[in-house]
Amino acid sequence: MALEYQNASPFRALISFHKLIESLEHIALSDIEYRSSYAKSLLKAIEDKPEFREGIEDLSIIKENEELIKNLLADLFPTALTHNEIKAATIPFQKFTFNYSERYRKILTDVGYPLDINISDFDEHQFYVLNCCLILNIVFKQKIEFTSPIFFDIPDSKGIIRHYRILYNADFIEILPTENSINLTGEEIKILIDNYDNLDLWKKYFPEKSWILKGFVIATLVDVTTENAISKLKTNLLQTGYKTKEKGGSVEEIFRSIFRVPDLKIGFTSYDKEEKSFVKPPFNDDTFSSFLLNNKEQEPCLGILCNYTYESLIEHSKPLVFSNVESYKENTSLSMLANKLLSQDVKSCVLAPIVKDNNLLGIMEIVSATTGSLNSINATKLDLILPFISDAIDRSYNDLKNLEEAIIQKEYTAIHSSVYWKFKHEVKNYIDSMNQSKEYIFKEISFKNVYPLYGQIDIKGSSDKRNETVKKDLVFQLKTLIKIFNTIKTSSSLLVFGQLEFELKETLDGLSLPLKADTEQQVQRYIEAEIHPVLKANRDTFSAKDLIENYFQNLDPKTGMYYKHRKDFDYTLTIINKKMASIIDQKQIEAQKIFPHYYERFKTDGVEHNLYIGQSIAPNLAFDKMFISNLRLWQLQTLCEMELEHHRIKDTLPYALEVTSLILVFSSPLSIRFRMDEKRFDVDGSYNARYEVIKKRIDKAFVLGTQERITQQEKITIVYSNNQEEKEYLNYIKYLQHIKLIEETIEQFEVEELQGVSGLKAIRVKVVNTTSVKEKYSYQELLKELN
Repeated sequence: MALEYQNASPFRALISFHKLIESLEHIALSDIEYRSSYAKSLLKAIEDKPEFREGIEDLSIIKENEELIKNLLADLFPTALTHNEIKAATIPFQKFTFNYSERYRKILTDVGYPLDINISDFDEHQFYVLNCCLILNIVFKQKIEFTSPIFFDIPDSKGIIRHYRILYNADFIEILPTENSINLTGEEIKILIDNYDNLDLWKKYFPEKSWILKGFVIATLVDVTTENAISKLKTNLLQTGYKTKEKGGSVEEIFRSIFRVPDLKIGFTSYDKEEKSFVKPPFNDDTFSSFLLNNKEQEPCLGILCNYTYESLIEHSKPLVFSNVESYKENTSLSMLANKLLSQDVKSCVLAPIVKDNNLLGIMEIVSATTGSLNSINATKLDLILPFISDAIDRSYNDLKNLEEAIIQKEYTAIHSSVYWKFKHEVKNYIDSMNQSKEYIFKEISFKNVYPLYGQIDIKGSSDKRNETVKKDLVFQLKTLIKIFNTIKTSSSLLVFGQLEFELKETLDGLSLPLKADTEQQVQRYIEAEIHPVLKANRDTFSAKDLIENYFQNLDPKTGMYYKHRKDFDYTLTIINKKMASIIDQKQIEAQKIFPHYYERFKTDGVEHNLYIGQSIAPNLAFDKMFISNLRLWQLQTLCEMELEHHRIKDTLPYALEVTSLILVFSSPLSIRFRMDEKRFDVDGSYNARYEVIKKRIDKAFVLGTQERITQQEKITIVYSNNQEEKEYLNYIKYLQHIKLIEETIEQFEVEELQGVSGLKAIRVKVVNTTSVKEKYSYQELLKELN
């Protein structure tokens, strides 16, 4: 079998012992008799082996002369160290090896691995350039730093991956030119150094097999499993927290390598300082389980630990080590913890507090199903890794806190993207002042000369409907209770049951009157304080036992009351709000392309929104009033779409609720200011307050001289104050009639005088959603035209 490189190479490789032979010839001339005799005997043994000096390409020669080569290399492979050192002879960067130490042979043969080292750290390009750099350094005396650590991973007999670093001793090798070698100039070497990625260039100056690599090297493997595992652990933890898994090395696998325990598992349990309890960690469930909680979400620490373990683990933050968990299951104080661990097949374990800045974050659980695998001796390895674990978990907690704050900001106190730049600028000024140790007072965030747009889609008569559902539930609950007590009193001699039935009937009669603000609370307090205790205390002795059981089963677990009709109402209200909000939020993405503007919306009994557009919000863009017109048309179209969506879903909802829509037109520019106390924008100045007054009162206003509300179901009401606004919106309506979104009929009227505001007018139009029109224009078609 010929000696060949794994990949193409500038070398022709020859295994040769010429340098070692030359060393032996020198020793043979020594005055030290035993050294001289030893060298002469070896030289005599190989005198008929000229290939040992000239070079070997046929690997069968190595196989045939294993014993002779072993004797020849005896000084380099001492017999006394053969069971300790992990060594073999080889040619650099080749997988073929020979003359193994006994420990090297045992490590590989125990797991059935071939004795050759299969180096996979380099691809073909890297391998070729690496060989060329070897020539540049040795022959052309360059000082190119090209080597990187070479590692070899081997599983041991227990299946744990051991990590070995390969160290080469190249004292017995030399590089010789051939007739195809190129004697490089300094300029050519510089070109090569600057063109690592150009493999063709390297092959041009170093043709394949143009140099001879003659000799052998000694490859020594050093077990760096623990160091490598800790390095991998740090890499994993530095990425995004302890839950991250590096390709080819999960955190659990790394711990197994460090502790050399093949069935090792790890868990983590968070600690809640305020409640003194263990809680499920707020991280990825696929990473760690919690052996202390064993599938529970939360449990008091003293419900798991005894006083001694609590004091040690929680108060003093000292690890607990149980090498034999079974030995504690009969222990009075430790049996609870031991039995919990044994139920999860944990026979030995280490419970290590994770502390950062004197703050206990949680408990790292290292467990094994083998008794004695984990003990007080190998538990000391935690000293190497706990600082990294503590940093990672602390960082994960901080990441979680930042995520919570980001979600809160997004969902509850978001700063809209259109105005975010101004807040960011103000914060930058604050940070700059902090860096210069100067005091800084935040300036008000305001935008002047912006044009407002306001609109809403409101649940019609929501308060009355809510009271109606409350009354239905109370009536049903009271009638059920009256039936129960009527059944009880027929089989009981106690007069109190008749008294309670009478009180329930009186309470029921009181519901025939309009509900007061506290009626529901009064009835609920009465039932919980007077009725429920009687039923619960005697439920097993009453003839109405089944009725009582059924009654309690039908109560809402949160309120303790009947909740069916209110639940249907709340569900319907939530669905409508969610649908309406999702439409306007989605359409807002398109609207921002018209011109960046401030947008906010609120969900109450319906959805209302505010828009503000003007040069001050986007000072780097050219503003034109045409953008206001465009946004007004967008607003009207969007309300049409929201009305259509409500019409589509309302018959599928458990409760019949109608909606009304309103737009307030206000053509005068105003200023808005961010109110720090309320964390929201509001109009600024007394004159601009008129706009807010109209917004708050307009949806309850009447048509002038009537008791008719200006808003009606399935219609959009547009409130304005001057002829120019009227003309503008009539044009929009005409266009929307053209695309069959609005019906032909247009109502125009004056609005009653509001407090401090008069002269308002309104246009009211009906959105196309009748059966006859829907047959001609499908919902999807209307939306397609709308877009």
